[in-house]
Amino acid sequence: MNRILVIEDEISIAELERDYLELNGYEVDLAATGKAGLSLFRDETYRLVILDIMLPDMDGYEICRQMRETSDVPIIMVTAKNEDIDMIRGLGKGADDYIEKPFNPNKLIARVKAHISRYDRLVSREQPKHEDIKVRGLFIQHSTRRVMVNNEEKVLTVKEFDLLALMASAPNQVFSKEHLLEQVWGFDFFGDASTVTVHIRRLREKVEQDPSHPEYIETVWGVGYRIKQ
Repeated sequence: MNRILVIEDEISIAELERDYLELNGYEVDLAATGKAGLSLFRDETYRLVILDIMLPDMDGYEICRQMRETSDVPIIMVTAKNEDIDMIRGLGKGADDYIEKPFNPNKLIARVKAHISRYDRLVSREQPKHEDIKVRGLFIQHSTRRVMVNNEEKVLTVKEFDLLALMASAPNQVFSKEHLLEQVWGFDFFGDASTVTVHIRRLREKVEQDPSHPEYIETVWGVGYRIKQ
């Protein structure tokens, strides 16, 4: 099933997105408000969500945050503002990508296909098996994609898990932002290294007792990040 949820209050833009998505073989549900979009999201199963930031009843950041409580499906946020802060806030709430209005519909379709394809690869059962990882109080179980810190389970998104698991697979090794971006998001990702910075911050908020004084995820200034053994 290739079903996509579009949450957009500008009817002309929503219909344009729907038309192009349907031309490319996707089924589309439209919602003009955040509450309507969340209701559909909770009742149906979607491959991807296209989410406008500015909605009449609630902003896209809050909608994204609520979606991430229960799902890891790709979320592309749409913004009318040409400001980096929108991208950073959106990624900080768990979005996978963002696109600015006005946008080329073919560019949107390319991103939709890329994110769905990448998500499918990440969750595929055909992925090679990995050994479980233990670094002091941090335990990562690949088979179930579970993360425990001092015997307390932490709920991570797909990319948060992959980012943490990659670094933890080689404790004390320094990973550059560019290398992490390439390995976790892939060569065809449309964002930049700031995406890694945002996800590292979110990881620290989840796995560190005091994110401002991390015990596990260490910043190596001017180079990148590493997991301390």
